[in-house]
Amino acid sequence: MKSKDKILGFNKNVFFLGLASLFTDISSEMIYPLIPIFLTSVLGAPVAIVGLIEGVAESTASIIKGFSGWLSDRMRKRKKLIVAGYSLSALAKPLIAASLNWWQVLAARFSDRFGKGIRTSPRDALLADSSSKKEYGKSFGFHRAMDTLGAAIGPLLAFSLLPLLGNNFRLFFSLAFIPAILGVIILILFVKEKISDTKKEKPKLSLKPFDKKFKLFLLVVLIFTLGNSSDAFLILRAQNVGISIALIPLVYFLFNFVYAIASVPVGSLSDKIGRKIVIVFGFIIFSLVYLGFALAKSPLLIWALFAAYGFYYAFTESIFKAYTADIVPKDLRGTAFGFLNLVLGIALLPASFVAGLLWQKISPQAPFFWGSILSFASLILFVILIPKDNHRSLVQNSLNEK
Repeated sequence: MKSKDKILGFNKNVFFLGLASLFTDISSEMIYPLIPIFLTSVLGAPVAIVGLIEGVAESTASIIKGFSGWLSDRMRKRKKLIVAGYSLSALAKPLIAASLNWWQVLAARFSDRFGKGIRTSPRDALLADSSSKKEYGKSFGFHRAMDTLGAAIGPLLAFSLLPLLGNNFRLFFSLAFIPAILGVIILILFVKEKISDTKKEKPKLSLKPFDKKFKLFLLVVLIFTLGNSSDAFLILRAQNVGISIALIPLVYFLFNFVYAIASVPVGSLSDKIGRKIVIVFGFIIFSLVYLGFALAKSPLLIWALFAAYGFYYAFTESIFKAYTADIVPKDLRGTAFGFLNLVLGIALLPASFVAGLLWQKISPQAPFFWGSILSFASLILFVILIPKDNHRSLVQNSLNEK
């Protein structure tokens, strides 16, 4: 690929998709931590409604992700779906600001997560379409780094700006529209469609066209995710061990910061040594971190564990996507990413429910022992069921396809 087609060493599409995600996540994370307070303190909604809204929102995103990737393969277009998804999420911000009742916030959050569902799988497919196979890890790592950087900046803006606005939630939520619409403008002006125009059979929303390796990989991811409950449990455990509420945002910022700076180097490493060994290390890190959360008695250890947790994310989330791009047909990438995102999203609900039961019925340590065990089991299954990649052969085959 010619240097003029790159910015800072990344394909232009990869760079601008990352930039759009940076601004979108700044916007989303500016307001996400404040929504429960807005609902209960300003609108007077009961706490149960907060759980209902977030449950509906996240379930919606998970289901739509499974459908949108397939749709982008069938339409042979990805950019339109990506722009539509980011636009819906942007419009949700002023809708939340204007809400007078909890059901209006539900509608706005539904719109926001519906947008996320529409854009995620086509965007992942376009990232792969825009990269050579030898740089999948680097490209997905860069996108994840930008996304996570936005997730770190957003709460810091909330921490600094909200007091200056006299804790005016509606005005602050309205301001969150600015970075969101900047992300949409970047997509419209600078991201180009890359999908092949070659006419092929219309894909079906089915796992049947995929080989055994991809199906086994989804099984491993499903088992792993059933032990990977919401990060809210990590925050609760931090409080339980002795981290003060005032320091919780800084602990979470540390996690996001480590995750952001590690994503590109780890992604590039997977390009060199193969995805499988990097994913194996990711499972190991997760298992040890969760074991650490189970056994932790010192607040200082909690800080170290949150930093290590950032490395776990860098070794898995974007690498899962790069590995998927490695092993599925080019014309079914959107469908494959849809299934991957669907498994990751849907498994989170039972994982968090089980974690809550274990915490309540047994002990605060129990969910972390459970997650550590499932991660180790996933590692064993991944090593046994899925053959070792001939990484050089994969890259060479990709270059021959170009």
